[in-house]
This record gives sequence, structure tokens and C-alpha cells, in this order.
Amino acid sequence: MRRRLAVVSVVAAVAAAASVALAEQAGPVSQKADVTTLQVTNLLYRAQPGERPDLSGKFLAYLDLSDLNFKGATLAKSDLYGTDFTGANLSGANLTGTRLDRSVLIRANLAGADLSDATILRPTIYSDQTSNPADAPKFQGATLRRIQVQADLSGADFRGADLTAAKFSPLEWRPGQGTLATAYRNVLKGCDFSGARLTRADLSKSVAWFARFTGADLTSANFNGADLSRADFSGADLTNADFTEADLDGANFVGAKGLDTVRGLDSAVNFDRSMR
Repeated sequence: MRRRLAVVSVVAAVAAAASVALAEQAGPVSQKADVTTLQVTNLLYRAQPGERPDLSGKFLAYLDLSDLNFKGATLAKSDLYGTDFTGANLSGANLTGTRLDRSVLIRANLAGADLSDATILRPTIYSDQTSNPADAPKFQGATLRRIQVQADLSGADFRGADLTAAKFSPLEWRPGQGTLATAYRNVLKGCDFSGARLTRADLSKSVAWFARFTGADLTSANFNGADLSRADFSGADLTNADFTEADLDGANFVGAKGLDTVRGLDSAVNFDRSMR
């Protein structure tokens, strides 16, 4: 009886894990969007100056909306799974609560957009295998509070953005754990977070070589296990930030505030090779 109960428990645990994995990986049930690309194009074209086209709550999965000017449209709570926004101008758009998973964001302009509570899981960022930083989307001045990201966003511009409680931590702590993903770290090489607000942001396990955090608010930010080689933290506020087991080889802390309150520096790698 005990053996049978144990087997049942194991099966239940496996089933539960599988359910979580499916929930994380599941795409839209249907590939038929609520509107067509032509209808979206016409709506945007007819929008008068100062008018915000309303596409909120729409199922726009898989549409080709590349190179369109959204004129600050409202897309709140829309499903944008797999949608192609290559070269699109989404500056100032309302994208709160949207799902941008598997979307194409090559050269997309999201400056000043509101992406609070949105998800960007495994998007396409580069046009080829060279991962040209020029293809990376622009988020300068955007609001990305509580956003959840799983991506290689190397070269992306986050200057002056609000990333309060943003989650750039991995969905899995090792490849294949709980999901079908192979990449388990967010890659933020050369990203510019200058002047951004990353209060309570979670960048644990991320790879952020040469990333710029100059003058950023990193209060209580989590860099646990992150690779921050050559990252620039000059003038940043590091009050109560966590650098446990982070790699700080060549990182620049000159002029940083609150360095004496930072947690985990005793276990950080190459802290002796940082500048401060």
C-alpha cells in the first residue's frame, strides 16, 4: 500500500510539473486573429492626430505588423504571441498586461511605451545569427514595471526606463528543468540601463557583460549569480543590492552609492578585480 501511495505521489508530482511546463510553453489555441493585418493597417492609417487607436483586448497572434506606426495605440491586455513587429514604431503605446511571447521585435521602437505586467518570453530579436546589436529593440523611457523577460536582448536601450520589480531571472535554473527551453539565462550584454530605475529588479543569473548601469537606481536589485564582467555601475545607487556569487571581473563601481550596504560581496567572484 505504501509503495502504491508513493507511486501515486510521484505520478501526481510529475503531472503537476508537466502542467506547469505546459502553462509556461503553451501558445495560442488558434492561429486566427480577431482582425487582419489589413484591418489593423487601416485603423492606424485613419487615426487622427492626438487620437490613440484602440486595439486593446485583441487576439493579434502571428500577425505581420512590421514597419507600422502605431501612433501611441492602446493594446492593453492584447495577445501578441508570435506577432511580427520588425521595425514597428510602438513608441508611447499602451502595452500593459500584453503577452509578447515569441514575438519578433527586431529594431522595434518601444521608447516611452507602457509594458507594465507584460511578458516577453523567448522573442526573436536579431535578423541573423550574428546577433547584431543594431537589431535590438529600444525601450528608453519606457515603463516596464513587473515585466517578465526571458530573452537575449544584448544591445537593447533601456536608458531612463522604469524597471521596478522587473523579472529578468531565469524560468529554469538549469537547462531542461520544468520547460522545453534550452537557454536558461537572460543575456543582456552591452545593454544600456543608464539612469534607469531597477528598484527590486531581479537580474539573477543574467549575463550582462559590458552593460551600463551608470546613475541607475539599483536599490534592492538582485544580481545573484549574474555575470557582470566589465559592467559599469559608476554613480549608481546600490543600496541593499544583492551580488551574491556574481562575477564582477573588471566591473566599475567608481562613485557608486551604498556600496557598503551591498549584500553578498564576500562571495562575489573577482570583486578584487573591480574598480572602486
